[in-house]
Amino acid sequence: MPEARDGPSTLQTFALTAVAMLAFAANSLLCRLALQQGGIDPASFGSIRLVSGAIALVLVVRFRAQPPVARRADWLAAVMLFAYVAFFSFAYLSLPAGTGALILFGAVQLTMLGAGLGAGERFGPVAWFGLVVAAGGLVYLVLPGIAAPPLAGAVLMALAGVAWGVYSLRGRGVPDPLAATARNFTRAVPLALALSLVFAARAHADATGVVLAVASGALTSGLGYVVWYAALARLSAMQAATVQLSVPLLAAFGGVLLLSEAITPRLAVASVAILGGIALVLSRKSQRRPSA
Repeated sequence: MPEARDGPSTLQTFALTAVAMLAFAANSLLCRLALQQGGIDPASFGSIRLVSGAIALVLVVRFRAQPPVARRADWLAAVMLFAYVAFFSFAYLSLPAGTGALILFGAVQLTMLGAGLGAGERFGPVAWFGLVVAAGGLVYLVLPGIAAPPLAGAVLMALAGVAWGVYSLRGRGVPDPLAATARNFTRAVPLALALSLVFAARAHADATGVVLAVASGALTSGLGYVVWYAALARLSAMQAATVQLSVPLLAAFGGVLLLSEAITPRLAVASVAILGGIALVLSRKSQRRPSA
């Protein structure tokens, strides 16, 4: 089980993590629908996503009973949030969904595991085995769609993965996840608007694209990221990195439910591998190397 700390119970941690992963998967579906069907350009999508997320979060913080916990501005988290949204949006203009998922979550894994190892976390052989099984399940899931990716798109998606990994790491242990996420979104908005000005000549958006961007920002991004920050308080770096391998799988099942796509034997086998590997990782406690 995740390492015991003061705060929510293990059951609450699992629940928060599951809700966050469902939000990420829903966000992936919304982004794919908006960007790959050409209903909106990437810069406009990112700006609307961050603006709507900031508005929703600020309103929730304003009208809740608990006052926000004072905290020094975390501009690095805000910049990483903006970078993730921007790079992710532009990368999917040229990358297939399967290839993009592998590059994105591969970069997230390397970033978060590297940070965990650098901070002194140790992971046992069972946890490493679970990570390999889950990663292998992801590769097997998206293998039919894997092709040699365009260099520009691959680089952008890798940068998006690094940015998201850093953003996730910045959220570990924040005392007020809701207020912290609201501040991150608010500080990222000017950066997104500046990017939109740079690409103003290519801007376009239909009603569907705008609605999808608002839903992505206010619901699956804004509120989903609050839940993720709350879950991160009790997850090790390896656990936080590994559970995110479930997002492409959940997005695939979302396609089954919402887009009438078929449940294939490949999806069933990949489900067992990914979820089984994640369970192995979550069942192991991380330990820290003793300081010299």
